[in-house]
Amino acid sequence: MKKPICAILYDFDSTLAVTDMQNFGFIPNLGMTPAEFWGETAKFSERTGCERILSFLYTMIDQAKKKGIPLTREYLRECGKNISFFPGVTTWFSRINAYGEELGVKVEHYIVSSGNSEIIEGCSIAKEFMKIYGCEYVYDENGVACWPKLAINYTQKTQYFFRISKGAYEVNDDAGVNEKAKSRRIPYSNIVYIGDGMTDIPSMIIVKNNGGRSIAVYPKGKEEKVQDLYDDGRVNFISPADYSSGKNLEKIMKLIIQSISVNHQLNISENRDRPAD
Repeated sequence: MKKPICAILYDFDSTLAVTDMQNFGFIPNLGMTPAEFWGETAKFSERTGCERILSFLYTMIDQAKKKGIPLTREYLRECGKNISFFPGVTTWFSRINAYGEELGVKVEHYIVSSGNSEIIEGCSIAKEFMKIYGCEYVYDENGVACWPKLAINYTQKTQYFFRISKGAYEVNDDAGVNEKAKSRRIPYSNIVYIGDGMTDIPSMIIVKNNGGRSIAVYPKGKEEKVQDLYDDGRVNFISPADYSSGKNLEKIMKLIIQSISVNHQLNISENRDRPAD
């Protein structure tokens, strides 16, 4: 029998990275502060009525053009090279994978972000993910961003719970994600979502209500950012965003992997003991 799979879905900004990914390279290269850039995004959204995720994608193109910066995929990847992560993030994946292996559980990692997938692709941990879902551009004949290829807002994040469960990974595979599945590659109960707050609530609820586990993380000493999510029953756990060995978040994740392993063994035992027809 195949190993059970545990899929861990992560938000990126303020979940793995300590703040918004654009703040580490893209915005400083414009000669702007984060407050100035996001202020321009808000003004554009208010002036045009444009959805906020589409607004920041437009503002990135607009500001780069004004500053004479060709907004290529390669440039955006360069902007991801200096991203800073919470403690323990860079070694988290190998430790969790190894623990899963000990218990006969295959662990897979996925990003589901409303940020730029191209920036994430350039960061030091990009190789750890089976799939990176994020906002993405179409590029013109000169390789310069000209139009959103994919925009993921906070409610649209929820579709990736179903895509990953079914193994319908391509974002233009409408049939795969909507057809009734005879079997799922990953049961809902084996999916974990890790995020940091309000923008993750739809995904946290979808995962938790379908038998998976949702974890809200917060910077050390700022528990108030997520306490309401736990009190309101929207997440299973809250934890400091410290991914280091032996810390609370690792302990939670190991308990989840243990439960997946135990449930798998129980299912094997039940099938073995079931009388033949």
